[in-house]
Amino acid sequence: MARIILNETSYHGAGSVKELAGEVKARGFHKALVCSDPDLIKFGVTQKVLDVLDGAGFAYEVYSEIKANPTIENVQSGVAAFKAAGADCLIAVGGGSSMDTCKAIGIIIANPEFEDVRSLEGVAPTKNPSVPIIAIPTTAGTAAEVTINYVITDVEKKRKFVCVDVHDIPVVAIIDSELMSSMPKGLTAATGMDALTHAIEGYITKGAWEMTDMFHLKAIELIAKSLRGAVNNTPEGREGMALGQYIAGMGFSNVGLGIVHSMAHSLGAVYDTPHGVANAILLPTVMEYNAPETGEKYRDIARAMGVEGTDKMSAEEYRSAAVEAVRQLSRDVGIPQDLKAIAKEEDILFLSESAMADACRPGNPKDPTLEDIIALYRSLM
Repeated sequence: MARIILNETSYHGAGSVKELAGEVKARGFHKALVCSDPDLIKFGVTQKVLDVLDGAGFAYEVYSEIKANPTIENVQSGVAAFKAAGADCLIAVGGGSSMDTCKAIGIIIANPEFEDVRSLEGVAPTKNPSVPIIAIPTTAGTAAEVTINYVITDVEKKRKFVCVDVHDIPVVAIIDSELMSSMPKGLTAATGMDALTHAIEGYITKGAWEMTDMFHLKAIELIAKSLRGAVNNTPEGREGMALGQYIAGMGFSNVGLGIVHSMAHSLGAVYDTPHGVANAILLPTVMEYNAPETGEKYRDIARAMGVEGTDKMSAEEYRSAAVEAVRQLSRDVGIPQDLKAIAKEEDILFLSESAMADACRPGNPKDPTLEDIIALYRSLM
């Protein structure tokens, strides 16, 4: 048995943000809490969404106290802001941080018994669907607009926890590449490699099946073809990445990920490392580790990455070709190639224990031991 959960409605293409006006009215909403982050407000990206709401004469208040790795406190302040605003819907404008915060707020408003936030970890037994969320991503990476997952940081315990809840999926997603064009190069590269990690981990995860394989292979192909262009801000690159990251989300949200994400979550919690950067550094090394448990799948990955002549390659050849293609893309878009400037030797055990406890670990094609995770971190230092 397999299950697929996707948005009710999604809009794609440059300029599609204008569809927001019709959606809020058609659904009978009265007032929105718009969740965004301080940088997007500063650079006028959020304003493009607010202009659409203003044009429609739709009431809203803005909540922007959201960190790059959103915290329990961010969520609780957001819940208070939603109540104070008298809102009946949420509009998330931003990357994974804004969308993840929105999901947690929406779930808690509808299921107040989880207001401590921590109890949402894992697959929490929430009874009611979230307050309706309209998600408008401004990065091409996390695909939080089409997933049933969100990640919150517990600052006190120095850990990130993953929440998986069918009740949190946004009702509407608006994927407008024009809203992504002001992303700086580094963020474009990092979020793009996050999307590639979703597609590759989703393709080799234990839960993978035909329908999600279809999404993941197409996503790998689009990302491999588009990310370099997106980093150079070409309209084709931006459009390809906007679509590729969304398609990856359609897949992995329904089948899970692996230890690249587990290990990246630990780095984000301890060092506040941007999630996409952590994934990008870890991905090729973890791919090498997982290779023996992936059957013929790396041949498909290599082909989707644009490698020629994969049909004639031996298992060893196509596996190293897939890993090298990922490494090359990562280098081309300026991602650091190791953890030397990030991780500290004295934290390795804590990082590894956190990764072992992470909700993404069981999906990994190869079952890691604590020693394996320690060795993987060390190999990148």
